[in-house]
Amino acid sequence: MRLWLDDLDSLKPICPVADVSLADQICEGVQVCHWTESFVLDRVAEVVIEAFACDLPASYLEAMATSALKPCWINLEYLTAETWIEGCHGLASPHPSLPLVKYFYFPGFSAASGGLLREKNLLARRDAQIAQLKRDGGLDISLFCYDTAPVGSLLDTLAASDLAIRLHVAPGKPLAAVAKALGGSGPWHVGQLQVFPFEFLPQDDFDRLLWRCDINFVRGEDSFLRAQWAGQPFVWQIYPQQEQAHLDKLDAFLARYTTGLSAAGANATVNLEKAWNSFGDLPTAWAEFLAARSEIAAHSRRWSAQLAENTDLATALVKFCAAKV
Repeated sequence: MRLWLDDLDSLKPICPVADVSLADQICEGVQVCHWTESFVLDRVAEVVIEAFACDLPASYLEAMATSALKPCWINLEYLTAETWIEGCHGLASPHPSLPLVKYFYFPGFSAASGGLLREKNLLARRDAQIAQLKRDGGLDISLFCYDTAPVGSLLDTLAASDLAIRLHVAPGKPLAAVAKALGGSGPWHVGQLQVFPFEFLPQDDFDRLLWRCDINFVRGEDSFLRAQWAGQPFVWQIYPQQEQAHLDKLDAFLARYTTGLSAAGANATVNLEKAWNSFGDLPTAWAEFLAARSEIAAHSRRWSAQLAENTDLATALVKFCAAKV
């Protein structure tokens, strides 16, 4: 497998073995190539995946069109819980002028979708790690968010808590928001709240942080999914879109996720999600969420096990492409 990236610097913090000075290298068994304006074509792959709405270089597209054996061309879409994707998953889209067909591949939360990224034995490794944890009272919470999150309100709410709280803050925008609210560079201690910044973590270490935290504030797509595999209560900040389009995606996920919760548990989950996405009273929603935390924690555990019953994305994608190459 070759992974083409236009920004190797973004890979380094989560994959420390990566060398940003190399245009071609092997990282964790994957060939990683630097994608630049001076891209040089050497061969056409059997399977070509466009991820995160990128466009292929014109020279590569032309080479695909003239290949004797046409590659399986995949447009890997963003993750959503919306039900309409199940009718679009796997659909073919012929190129308007070239003898090529692109297939739309939708990750998702049901067996009718393309599945979710999940490594082999992930949940077993998680359970083994959690079994070794020693709890010493209070709550451990992780914070990974965009700069639009109501971080100041969250800090005030946590500081006034009846419980001792240890907040572990990711670098970048989350830490900048905390520093703006509290001043200085941390760590901080305000009321019942202790705040600990942490450096960028390799993916496996970030997973371990999510596993040991009692509640995880996550954002976007990747950390959102990793929090679900952690099996712990989580609060998701969805990426804001124009005309509030992201709220449909948030509602679609909450409709799936809260199935099986009591009315109180479902309301607490929805209210905190809405408040964290700037549509509600955060202190009140937080109190409701804490009151229902034991039920939500058990539900989150069942949810991750339920998702793991579906075929993972990589396995499903290989099977999808195998019939087309």
